[in-house]
Amino acid sequence: MSSRYLLTRWEPENTDFWRATGESVARRNLWISIPALALAFAVWSLWSVAVVNLDRGGFHFTKDQLFWLTALPSVSGATLRIFYSFLVPIFGGRRFTAFSTASLLIPALGLGFALRDPSTSYSTLLVLALLCGLGGANFSSSMANISFFFPKSKKGFATGMNAGIGNLGVSLVQFVTPLVISASVFGAFAGEGQTWVSNGVERGIWLQNAGFVWVPFIVIASVAAWFGMNDIADAKASFAEQAVIFRRKHNWLMCLLYIGTFGSFIGFSAGLALLTKAEFPSVNPTAYAFLGPLAGALTRPIGGWVSDRLGGARVTLWTFIAMMAAVFGVMTCLPHEGTDGSFAGFLAMFIALFALTGIGNGSTFRMIPVIFLTQKQREAEGQSDFRKKQAFHEAGKESAAVLGFAGAIGAYGGFFIPRSFGTSMSMTGSPNAALWCFIAFYALCAAVTWFCYARRNADMPC
Repeated sequence: MSSRYLLTRWEPENTDFWRATGESVARRNLWISIPALALAFAVWSLWSVAVVNLDRGGFHFTKDQLFWLTALPSVSGATLRIFYSFLVPIFGGRRFTAFSTASLLIPALGLGFALRDPSTSYSTLLVLALLCGLGGANFSSSMANISFFFPKSKKGFATGMNAGIGNLGVSLVQFVTPLVISASVFGAFAGEGQTWVSNGVERGIWLQNAGFVWVPFIVIASVAAWFGMNDIADAKASFAEQAVIFRRKHNWLMCLLYIGTFGSFIGFSAGLALLTKAEFPSVNPTAYAFLGPLAGALTRPIGGWVSDRLGGARVTLWTFIAMMAAVFGVMTCLPHEGTDGSFAGFLAMFIALFALTGIGNGSTFRMIPVIFLTQKQREAEGQSDFRKKQAFHEAGKESAAVLGFAGAIGAYGGFFIPRSFGTSMSMTGSPNAALWCFIAFYALCAAVTWFCYARRNADMPC
């Protein structure tokens, strides 16, 4: 590989190196990574807003079938993340970012062609929903890659920016999709639209634009990654070297906490529009659904930044406590016992909940590099300088693998939350049973955070 793309020397903890060349290179890779990740999240979340408009395009499915379409991208995305977690050190961050971004063309084009024809089978749509998981998978490789570029003191900011602005893809797709499907944006190239009647007025809808609109941006981002990013020679590691994380207790504990933060973010993103449509039928969910993911994306960098100063464990602990209160607030605003409920309160509580998930996403990802660097430093204490330097590199590889793997496990929340809503509503007629389960899970996460990381004399304060 050309040395133009391969960094044979990379020492972000070396202050002179960082100031001279390291920071500019790291920031360039970060700013190319961010829009690529945003597109990945957009593709991953396509069905969260597309399902709300399927009936207008001539597709007619049950409420439970629609919840399956919103949940399946999270299943495939989370599962693929497990593999993507380990691929950056094997193939290199530049090459894998370019390849994984280009792979988004498959679901984007597939969705575009399928939604042109209302006779497309439900099974075909299920397959396309699974393929949208390619977008979700990119998160793990992207976060693992960016973590290699920055020093310990700036990892919270860097991973927070990459994930936070990347998460904006969820809000972006929910804002853009209703606009592009309402007009023949691509003319004859995208095919004819469908018609539906609203208040006696016939209107047109071009559902296929929900997929086609992302294609040119995916091409541009893939080319930018290939020609603008770098691979780091020292970041090379085999799967066997990275697989040591499966023996690390803190890997599994951080996976649990990340289910609570990111799992909630992506799960509520997938299910909010359908939940709104079910509980407040008179409200157009597409007009408001983007606000929650927007809040979560914007607060994620704040969570990383604050955690760099106050400590990730402290921020994470209070975030889970506040999330319990926000879910209870959602419950009080739902229709019950013949009342209409309060949509304004419902929306406000969900926006607060999304904002908290963003803060928690940033704080948990700040905790991971600190935990594994501290662990390796303890093991190398009193040994030679060479061993201490080796321990630093090992910590970087392990924390990158854990960042990716935790992202994979956390993404399963995107399946369980919409399915929990669907199951709760089909069995009880209300989402309250699911919401009580969420409160109980956040309480467990808060207890684990306090005992293992936040309390005085904790085994691994961070």
